Order: sequence, then C-alpha cells, then structure tokens
Amino acid sequence: MYLLGYDIGTSSVKASLVDAQTGQTVISAQYPDAGAEAPIMAKQPGWAEQEPQMWWDELVQATKRLGDGVKQVAAIGISYQMHGLVCVDKAGTPLRPSIIWCDGRAVPYGNAAFEAIGGDKCLEHLLNSPGNFTAAKLAWVKENEPEIYAKIDKIMLPGDYIALRLSGGDKKTTISGLSEGMFWDFKNNEVSKDILNHYGFSEDLIAEIVPTFSVQSKVCDAVAAELGIPAGTPISYRGGDQPNNALSLNVMKPGEIAATGGTSGVVYGVLGEVNYDKLSRVNTFAHVNHNQPDTRLGVLLCINGTGILNAWMKRTVAPEGISYGEMNDLAESVPVGAEGLSVIPFGNGAERVLQNQNPGASVHGINFNIHKKAHMLRAAQEGIAFSFAYGMDIMSKMGMEIKTIKAGHANLFLSPLFRRTLAAVTGATIELYETDGSVGAAYGAGIGAGIYKDSDDAFKTLKLIKTEEPVADTEAYKAAYKLWVERLEK
Repeated sequence: MYLLGYDIGTSSVKASLVDAQTGQTVISAQYPDAGAEAPIMAKQPGWAEQEPQMWWDELVQATKRLGDGVKQVAAIGISYQMHGLVCVDKAGTPLRPSIIWCDGRAVPYGNAAFEAIGGDKCLEHLLNSPGNFTAAKLAWVKENEPEIYAKIDKIMLPGDYIALRLSGGDKKTTISGLSEGMFWDFKNNEVSKDILNHYGFSEDLIAEIVPTFSVQSKVCDAVAAELGIPAGTPISYRGGDQPNNALSLNVMKPGEIAATGGTSGVVYGVLGEVNYDKLSRVNTFAHVNHNQPDTRLGVLLCINGTGILNAWMKRTVAPEGISYGEMNDLAESVPVGAEGLSVIPFGNGAERVLQNQNPGASVHGINFNIHKKAHMLRAAQEGIAFSFAYGMDIMSKMGMEIKTIKAGHANLFLSPLFRRTLAAVTGATIELYETDGSVGAAYGAGIGAGIYKDSDDAFKTLKLIKTEEPVADTEAYKAAYKLWVERLEK
C-alpha cells in the first residue's frame, strides 16, 4: 500500500510514492527535469503567470515516471506554490492564467485595503497586511478584467485546482489556504467580511471549506484511466509549500521551526496562540494542523539573500574551481566573527523582515592588512545565519519559544560553519532530515485518510541525518551577531 504525494512547484511538479507501512520512499520523479524549468509568463514588468493546464500536464508526466506502483496508491496528498490565484467557471475551467505568488501587480490593491480597513484591524483579524496576496490579486482581476471576473464561479489556490482535476470537478479549499490568501478572519473564525466588503466580493466565490487532513475528494474514473491510480482513491491532504515543508519535517508543535537555505531562505515557526508582529515583518497563516480550539499558526519569514549570496561568493570571491566543501573549509580557517568583517546579505530585493526596506548587500569593517578571501567567505555565511537569527528574534517576541530548528539535509545546511553559527546565536538545536515536499504531502495523505493516527505516527520512521547542538562557548558568535545587527540597523 502506497501513499502518493505531489509537490506543485513553480519550476516543476514532483511526485513521490511512499510505502505506508515502512515510511520509505519507493520512487520519486519530477517533470520537467532538473535544469529545464517550467516557464513563467511576464506580459508586463512585475507580472508572473502560469497556465494551470501546464501544472496538470506536468503532473501527468511525473506520475507516468512512477511506474506501476501507482496502482497500489491508497491516498493522495498535494503540496503547492502558495498565494496563486486560479479563477474557474462553473465547469471548473480556468478563465485566465494563474497569477502566481511572485507577481507584484496587486500590491497597490492590498495596501489600499490595509489603509481602508485599518492597519490594527487587519493585523488583529487577518494577522497580516492584505499586501500582495490572493485577495488583492482577485481585486486586480475585478477592476482590470471585469468580463472575466463576471464569469468566475469559484476562486482557487493552485493545490485546490489540482484536487479539482483529480476529482473531476470538486471545488474545495481549506482554512489554511484561505488564510494564505488573506480571506480568513482569525478573530471571528470565519471568511473575512472586511475583505469581502472592501473589495466587493461575493462569499459565493469561496469554495467549500474542508479540513486539511480529511477525505476531501476522490479520484474520478476518467483520471484513474489516464494516470493508472485506482478510481475512488481519496485525496486526503493539501497544504501550501511552506506549511507542507514544515509538515514534512514533523514541525507541528509550538516552538518548533522548519528552515530551508536554498536560493532564498525560509524560516517557518509554529505559534500556539493567535498573535502577530505589529510591524508586519513576518507573515502569519493557519498551519496545516490549525483547528479550534487548538491554535496552530505558521509564522513565515523569507530571506532573499541566502544561497544566492553563497553561490555569488563561490563564483566571484573564492579561488576558481573550488567546490562548496572546499570553500567551507577555507572559511573555517579564520576565527569566528571573521576578525571584525561583516556581510549584510540582502542583495536580492526588498526584505519584509526589514519592513520592505531594500538595503542591498554590503561589506563592513574591511581591513586591507588582515582580511583575505577566507574572511569574506566566512563573513558571508555568518551574515546569512545572522539574518535567520534576526527574523527568529521577531518570532520570539511574538511568544514563540524556539528550541529546535529542523531542516532538510541540503543546500546551506550542508555547511558545518553555517549550522554551528545559527545554533550558537539562537541557542537552538538543529536537526537535519532526509525528506522533501512531495514526500511530506504523501505522509499528509496518510494522516488525512486515517492510515496514520497523527503526525507522530506518520513520521516515526523519519530519518534523522545529523544533529547540531549549540557550542559550549557562544560569546564570540554572539559578539559577531551583535556587531552585525548594529551595522544593519545603522
């Protein structure tokens, strides 16, 4: 008996089969292949769109690569790129390309709603500014494409649309999904009337709300024939990519943190009470296990200048031909704090954690008689770790007691220097696991279908690869962090 997880990403769709009994990943596949990313349409600067049909076509190809194992699938889970808008008509057909997460056209609509509804009220009820989220994107469609808006039967997130296709037409969503679109009122525990009234949306546009972990729909006969999955297989979980990444690491309890350090960095922490940052420097959504009366909120911090900075250092500063492992060794050859050298890593756009200021990347404290390539390499990795810690300080002030940081055994978390620095300045233990989004979605399907009794049961076989405890002497790390913060805020 297998569990099937789909990860509907921006660049590809990944699918994984997990053995429900052993918890082992049997096979994984993706389409398109690595290095051949799916296209993003940008008809105007700042726009970003994708065709929902493309996601389905990629899913079909990825599923075919899984082989005959799909005939033994007992439940399906879906992870998806967050905040996208899919507008469908009564037949479930998309009326226009999806406006995806990185499209910036709706910012003025979200900002106007924040001002009109009131900043305090938005933060108290939505836990965020309406900003550039799904509701604001729908407002753009309403104003600029009224003929399309008039035909909309339901609005959906990318994962909702994939579930619609698998089921043959069921239009459903979740509280977690609605919260990421700024449609959920946490104070009144209902679809936000403030958002609906401000934008003039009918509540009829909202799809049926189902629990995140539940038998939400079932695979229809036509899709069963196309994909080889048994007809009637339950679709029993869906979650946005960052909440799902947390699920894949079994980050479900207050105080636990899931982190990634790819091109950009993400810190996603679980909060056990309804709260928000008054300066809106982090985003807060309903976590996948949010369920009254058990409050479980996901606090999301995104850092743009992480892996991309490390890659830039490798290309530009490190000796030519050096590997990442050798680069880490070179960085380790100089003391903690890089002898007074600091790198501010925000060189890939404005940062929400800095209240959308764009300080760029910069180097501070260079001494021509002391500092060498090794110092630059160390200061860069320390600067990335410090930016993570800076965001976690905000989370701590929201009431989150951070004890454990869980991450996949990949990207920047492969660097002992980065891990050691992050553990030292946060005081948290770092745990590295072998997992990914599609595998997490498969486990989520098992929970939703009742195959597992809870997440602890589902993830009992999750493989811990490595643990990084805070070093005994953290003074040098904390002094370097303090200096970095002073230079950032100067």
